[in-house]
Amino acid sequence: MDLHERYGLRRVINACGKMTHLSGAIVLPEIAAAASESLKHFFVLDELQAAVGRIIAEVSGAESGCVTACTAAGITLGVAASMTGTSLPKVLQLPDTTGMANRVLIQKGHCVNYGNPITQAIRLSGAVPVEVGTVNRCTLDELRHELERGGVTAVVHVESHHTVRYGWVKLAELASLAHEFNVTVIVDGAAQDQRLRELIADGADLVLTSAHKYLCSTTGGVVAGRKDLVDAVYLQNRGIGRPMKAGKEAIVGAMAALEYRASQDMAAWTAEQDRKVQLVLDRLEGLPGLTLSVDPDPNGCPFSRARLTLDPNVATHSAVELDSILAAGNPAIVMRAHHKDEGYLNLDAIELNDNEIETACWEIRRLLSNGA
Repeated sequence: MDLHERYGLRRVINACGKMTHLSGAIVLPEIAAAASESLKHFFVLDELQAAVGRIIAEVSGAESGCVTACTAAGITLGVAASMTGTSLPKVLQLPDTTGMANRVLIQKGHCVNYGNPITQAIRLSGAVPVEVGTVNRCTLDELRHELERGGVTAVVHVESHHTVRYGWVKLAELASLAHEFNVTVIVDGAAQDQRLRELIADGADLVLTSAHKYLCSTTGGVVAGRKDLVDAVYLQNRGIGRPMKAGKEAIVGAMAALEYRASQDMAAWTAEQDRKVQLVLDRLEGLPGLTLSVDPDPNGCPFSRARLTLDPNVATHSAVELDSILAAGNPAIVMRAHHKDEGYLNLDAIELNDNEIETACWEIRRLLSNGA
């Protein structure tokens, strides 16, 4: 079945990466088969969640885990869990936080918007976000001052390319300080599933990541962390988490994806990504006004992206113009354009096959050769 033709949808060449607005990831065949099989059966969802929890623990090194609708849901439910614990009356009371510690600290440089503001995800639980420091500087002393003021239930820490890349307190230091005050540390690691063990080892009490990004699964959020907190996250399904619950296909998909990851040859995977980046560089070499380079993943994941820097005095299009023209076509060629106003685009090859790389590079060459 050709869904694009049936519903009048443009085809997409995804040179942007694992992005929600482009529908996440291409689900791997092994994972799609497991999710499809789940649709034919009934399960006791508590048993299914317990099963995925065991797998999450094995893969991440955490005590337990569960699956929710997405990472954004996990942020809201993680904060809720830090306030209620496993007290059902408190779960049912939310988002009214009367009588509960409800302040949530977040470094100001981590107040990102990933489709909606992360502070809004915190507020949805009934908690009050407290931005600490300035955009480009937060210190342990400032965090300690807020912790000493009391009423803090959690600290939310963001591991993402969207954050300010300097002047902030690293996770291990932050976790050590927060734990002095028995305060929960929640990590938004939406695209950091390859670093789950690292983030848990750095002291996070809960790590939230997407099943539908580098795990290449059906849409869902993986929650990994302390068993008491994971239990409290899951209990929110009887309260404010009801609209954020995961279905059987999301849970089984996450199980299959985590099992696939555990057996995956990551060195070979990285080598394949490097090969595709080099193919991009080879195909775009020699264009006037275009400088090519390679950007390692800013969060330390094992892959890189091609960088295309446009000289506005030489190239026929600026980075902003090139991005707009490529995205308007059919197929839409969607670049990773976070830095287009700074004069460069990234071409993320992870979701591209060789034919798509050839098509994207041919179109870029055409546009930069004659400006059409």
